[in-house]
Amino acid sequence: MTELDLRPRRKERLADQLYGQILQQIVAGTLAEGARLPSEQALCRSFGVSRPTVREALMRLHADGLVATRQGSGTLVLHRPPDRLTRLAEGADIAGLLRCLEVRIGLEGQSASLAARRRTAADLDRIAAALQALEARLADGPASEADFAFHLAVAEASGNALFPAVLRSLGEIIRHTMSVALNITRSGSQERARRVLEEHAAILDAISRKDAEAADLAMRYHLHRSRQRVTDRQRDA
Repeated sequence: MTELDLRPRRKERLADQLYGQILQQIVAGTLAEGARLPSEQALCRSFGVSRPTVREALMRLHADGLVATRQGSGTLVLHRPPDRLTRLAEGADIAGLLRCLEVRIGLEGQSASLAARRRTAADLDRIAAALQALEARLADGPASEADFAFHLAVAEASGNALFPAVLRSLGEIIRHTMSVALNITRSGSQERARRVLEEHAAILDAISRKDAEAADLAMRYHLHRSRQRVTDRQRDA
């Protein structure tokens, strides 16, 4: 079993710190795919925290598809995230970024559904212009502002002012999440970048056709894939 160097550092939630430090060692390859994590008791002792804290960190790693528990084998590493992940964000911050995506999946799926029902021609033009800007920025520079503008335009087309208000209130963490995901995309294959744009185009297409169910699914699919691209180096490699 791999011995891990785990120690509390900054004044952050201990479960996020532990999550981040285990994640960093998975990214670095210290914990390779298929490797077994130390037991809960060993993690408690190494990190100097209670078992509920350890279980919360492990629950997050499970939810993100990074580890799985196998009867008789313990908790094993399933996927290794891209190398750039822990260079783009602090390990303890990544748990918060992924939680943000969880919130967005439900919120933005509903806003896309309503946008398909209620959008005006002007709304559609704004969403299309935002997609065009995203395509241009993804090719040659930072694209998080263009990405945020696309999602905000969809929220505004919902006809419910609370959807764009929530996105704006979460703007800092959403932009950070987008920046991490898009930097990983830019450093990957052309196929990965093409698929990201296709996912956005599918959202626009469903809204254009006034297909509420398809818009909901397209938005949820895009955000699920964003999450997978952040946590699995093999995704659209």
